[in-house]
Amino acid sequence: MVTIRLHNSKTRRKEDFVPLNPGNVRMYVCGPTVYDRAHLGNGRPVVVFDTLFRLLRHVYGPDHVTYVRNFTDVDDKINATAQARKAAGDPRSLEALIRERTEETIGWYHADMDALGALRPTQEPRATEFIGAMISMIEGLIAGGHAYEKAGHVLFRVRSYKDYGALSGRSVDDMIAGARVEVAPFKEDPMDFVLWKPSDADLPGWESPWGRGRPGWHIECSAMSYELLGASFDIHGGGLDLQFPHHENEIAQSCCAHPEAGFAQVWMHNEMLQVEGKKMSKSLGNFFTVRDLLDQGVPGEVIRFVYLSTHYRKPMDWTAEKAKEAEATLRKWRALVADVDAEGAEPDHIVVAVLSDDLNTAGAISALHAVYQHVEHSGVGKASFKAAANILGLLQDGMGAWAEPVDLAGPTMRLSELREVAMSTKDFAAVDAMKSALTAAGVEVRMSKAGVVLLPGLGFDPEKLRGL
Repeated sequence: MVTIRLHNSKTRRKEDFVPLNPGNVRMYVCGPTVYDRAHLGNGRPVVVFDTLFRLLRHVYGPDHVTYVRNFTDVDDKINATAQARKAAGDPRSLEALIRERTEETIGWYHADMDALGALRPTQEPRATEFIGAMISMIEGLIAGGHAYEKAGHVLFRVRSYKDYGALSGRSVDDMIAGARVEVAPFKEDPMDFVLWKPSDADLPGWESPWGRGRPGWHIECSAMSYELLGASFDIHGGGLDLQFPHHENEIAQSCCAHPEAGFAQVWMHNEMLQVEGKKMSKSLGNFFTVRDLLDQGVPGEVIRFVYLSTHYRKPMDWTAEKAKEAEATLRKWRALVADVDAEGAEPDHIVVAVLSDDLNTAGAISALHAVYQHVEHSGVGKASFKAAANILGLLQDGMGAWAEPVDLAGPTMRLSELREVAMSTKDFAAVDAMKSALTAAGVEVRMSKAGVVLLPGLGFDPEKLRGL
């Protein structure tokens, strides 16, 4: 069996992955708060942990891996959207408007992540479906002296958990000195965080021993992971931005609620994403949703390839040049295995070995390049090459319509004729006009002394060629 090694954020070192139960490998990843479209940065952990999910399924068997990724559907931004619709005259209840908004956003999320070639997790719980479990966990924390009620709020007593800060590597006092913490008169300590908060008539709420209210964000994942994976499970993942305070708080709650268990054995965090070397922000005009890129004609498989080209623990830079290179590579790879059925084929062992070394997707892509060269030269091993790419979620059947072979012989001949005439007349207007039309159709135009070469480029649209 392949040995998988993973960098454990908790121990700060790479370790052999040894599941608690090889017959039921369990992974929990923090999912989206469903108030709007997923932006480009949101897509990165989806692809990272989807690739890990695929690797685990390959090693342990598809029926022996459980992957849970939640939807946070209790949130102030969701509430604000529903309240705005109600203020605009919608007669439905706030709860109905919230449900409509979250259903709409979850539908968008599924469509966008499906386009990236991500498998659906085994289970996708919604926070609102586990309110009872959250209330039960909070009651246990109060009974154990780890939480207290004050002014309609229930707060976690951070200093009751001696290992608080171990994941992020900071002491409680350091955190207070260096962080912005919510100051509230009902807190015993500035670092204490909310488990339950009151809701007025204009907010969604549930009845609880502490009055009508709603849960804090952190308790949601602790309750859902416990209900679906148990008090101890194998892997907990998410973006590095969640390490503190969200994951730190999850550990404190869960370990105090179930002191006999270990919660997550391995913690994994992906680094953040930039666009063209800068932090993505609306003010800089470089903020993109996944849907923005898809609508611009960037294939989901290309987006996935760019994500995977950088190791998950390194900051990733999205650039148009990387997307262009990824598209060219995928077109070559897909042409090689166009008629190949990889079902049941053994994936190239070198690619799998590289990927198993802390999910080294960048190294695995480099290995795939080498395998491609060998297969193209020898004609042997196409199914093994495709099967290895499939573990990375690449070259999947049903996702390659964008890369189907394109006959550009006609436009190539026409542009060559125009160019030949222009060389004699020195009037290149017709050449420039056709070149502009081809570029607008997403065709890469290469002209040299050797002649004219046309290649499908980023955003290629064959429909725009019909007029040519």
